[in-house]
Amino acid sequence: MMTFDDLLKNRRAIRDFQDKEVSLKVIEEILQESTLAPSASNGQPCRFSIVQCRKTIKALSDESKANLLDDNAKNKISLLPQYIDFLKDQNFNVFYNAPCVIFIIGSTSVRSLDVDCALAASYIMFSAAARGLGTCWINLGSNIRDPQLKALLGIPDGCRIVAPIIVGYPKEIPPASERHAPEILKVIK
Repeated sequence: MMTFDDLLKNRRAIRDFQDKEVSLKVIEEILQESTLAPSASNGQPCRFSIVQCRKTIKALSDESKANLLDDNAKNKISLLPQYIDFLKDQNFNVFYNAPCVIFIIGSTSVRSLDVDCALAASYIMFSAAARGLGTCWINLGSNIRDPQLKALLGIPDGCRIVAPIIVGYPKEIPPASERHAPEILKVIK
């Protein structure tokens, strides 16, 4: 079993997975552990949708890609040129063909939603890494607007996707990229 120090040093963003399913039981264990994450006033606003159907994952990818390109064309967002090329590629799956996507969802009325869901996402990623799984937060996959797809995901009105997390068995774990020392602006005693 990994020590906490090992876990911090070895968790990586994974975008290339073995062709091996992750059992629903393991995903449920990971989600149970994610409920231990802190949240503002212990509001626990995070809800989860699990997608393990590759056809559905591809449809969600296509929907998100189309919406991002449309928003970019209408100047609602400004995508980097390399992202535009990826998003136009019919073969590119924003979820990197992962065998599982966990969507972290919450009510738009919760002011701390982004922070609360980010904390839950970090717990998911560490819990998965402790089990030998790879993960990556795929923000490009959060642009699901089609009412039928939102209904398929169980997203109620007044809620939005905050964090799509891909999960699977990594083909390999890349080495850590170089990290700089913490930049401490000031110490006040």
